Amino acid sequence: MIALTTGYGSEGLPLWLPEQTRILQVREPDARITPALFKERLDLFLHRNNLDLSRPILVVADKTRLCGYPEYLPVLIKLLEDHGMAEENLKVIIAYGTHPRQSDEECIRAYGELYNQHSFFHHDCQAKNGFVDLGTTSRNTPIRFRRDLFQASSVITMGAICHHYFAGFGGGRKLIFPGCGEREAIYANHRLYLDSHDGILNPRCQPGIIDGNPLAEDLFEVENKLQADLAIHGILDSHGHLCDLLVGNGQRDFLEACRIHADNCEISSPQFDLVVGSCGGFPKDINFIQSHKGIHNAAMFVRDGGLLLMYAECRDGIGSMTFLPWLQKDSFSAAFSELANHYEGNGGTALAMMTKLQRIRIGLITTIDDATCQVIGLERWSHDEVIDYLGKADRRESVCHIPNASLLVKAAG
Repeated sequence: MIALTTGYGSEGLPLWLPEQTRILQVREPDARITPALFKERLDLFLHRNNLDLSRPILVVADKTRLCGYPEYLPVLIKLLEDHGMAEENLKVIIAYGTHPRQSDEECIRAYGELYNQHSFFHHDCQAKNGFVDLGTTSRNTPIRFRRDLFQASSVITMGAICHHYFAGFGGGRKLIFPGCGEREAIYANHRLYLDSHDGILNPRCQPGIIDGNPLAEDLFEVENKLQADLAIHGILDSHGHLCDLLVGNGQRDFLEACRIHADNCEISSPQFDLVVGSCGGFPKDINFIQSHKGIHNAAMFVRDGGLLLMYAECRDGIGSMTFLPWLQKDSFSAAFSELANHYEGNGGTALAMMTKLQRIRIGLITTIDDATCQVIGLERWSHDEVIDYLGKADRRESVCHIPNASLLVKAAG
């Protein structure tokens, strides 16, 4: 047997895997960034680019997508002041998209004491009269994001690059939209995940895919209306530690950051009869909506009819009020049809779960109760049941373990 520890919430649980198990892991990036190097890169960028710092806005991610903020936000703000920004003129926006607002305690953990020292604003995608309307994209997505972003003297974004299960990649441009977007506009973009002609989820809406991904390409059209003047892209390791901060702006710099992340996190591999995976622990498994990213990635490594056993604590429960209702419709086609006509909430996530469960079995090791797991279509397993099952695994069965499924992606093709 192979003995190891797998992530579950804030702890590690022991596993004993069959000898034939293959361990699939991301390639850890070199830990290059330091406050001094970050300052040097920022200073060079600001000398080369004449940013108007009279009324700047800084956009950061929420607690589900941290980026070394406590250590590196002070470096950024201090250098902006060195280049002429008045401290009291800086506005910091937390880009929730449609995510719920964090508590002040969670914000202090996410951003450090800076949260109490500067003006942080919690984005509300349903705020009345808070958005500028700049028409629509070629795919009829309304282009609506915060009015204050459009009025700012300059816009700065700082967030980690990650794979996204239908937008290709997260971070970068997504901090402005959908991060600071209006709810119905966000839903219109997300609806592109649905191929209404064939009644299926669009096969090009996959992690790591941008070209030919209608949702990702739609985001580029939105970005053309408002690009960050300074975009800081974080590169993380499998433990969520910040390894690098890339400083730039525009699509080319974003795509380069995505390429670096993909080189670390995409892998070519066959599929397996049994996959035992972990989202990677907290905060990647903070709730089911976040855990779904790891479940989605791990499922790609499971053969048709195979079994995925997934560790996802979900201490905050489902993480959405708009997810379960879609699973309680009469069928996939009924939910799909309704969402195609009026997309709402985490409907795409619900359809993605139904699609996976049509192909494979999924067992979840979680704090979510049995009844809720049944609504989703999951089998709820205990850790002891997993240990017992692995001890009896057929030696002819192909097995793999994915310690950090929220990051590891099966390469396309």
